[in-house]
Amino acid sequence: MLDSLEKMTITQQGQFKDTANKLLANTFLSRDKKDNKEAYYFLMSYKEVFDEFFKILGYEIELDIQLGAVKLSGASAANTLKLKRDESLVLLILRLLYHEKMKDTSLNENIVCAVSDIHAKYDNLEIKKKLNKTDLISSLRLLRRYNLIEIIGDVTTSTCRLVILPTILMAIKSEDITEVFNTINKINAEEAQA
Repeated sequence: MLDSLEKMTITQQGQFKDTANKLLANTFLSRDKKDNKEAYYFLMSYKEVFDEFFKILGYEIELDIQLGAVKLSGASAANTLKLKRDESLVLLILRLLYHEKMKDTSLNENIVCAVSDIHAKYDNLEIKKKLNKTDLISSLRLLRRYNLIEIIGDVTTSTCRLVILPTILMAIKSEDITEVFNTINKINAEEAQA
């Protein structure tokens, strides 16, 4: 690995460092997100070097060229983000919306929804505790940080648009969308018992 790094130019070594840090900070990279594009293609070009580097740290890189997505996985429990209830529900709802909207979209198009779509889906799921605006905004900003969505416009308005990135398929790998519904129902049932 060190030989491969030494063979890189100073610029490439800087790109390697920036890409590795971006993956460590954000877990996911999406080819479709402007600020990820360069890192995504650089990682593709030097995948073996990244694999060796992250293997030393106990991580594994998952690259899905068809989706244009990268996921860093295998971290210890101490390095794993634990989502709050509302963050989990928003993530699951976005996964459902991605699945639904994918049927109406070609492979070359981004999946776009509005904040109002999240509220509508949340209401349709008949979850007892309502999702307040502050928690929703906080959840969306968190998901943006991890490159699962892009926010277009003012996130405080219901007309704000969200691009749901294909990295969401790596975050929630459910092949069967009923698993997502079952997870939502489980969260709702636990809340009812509390």
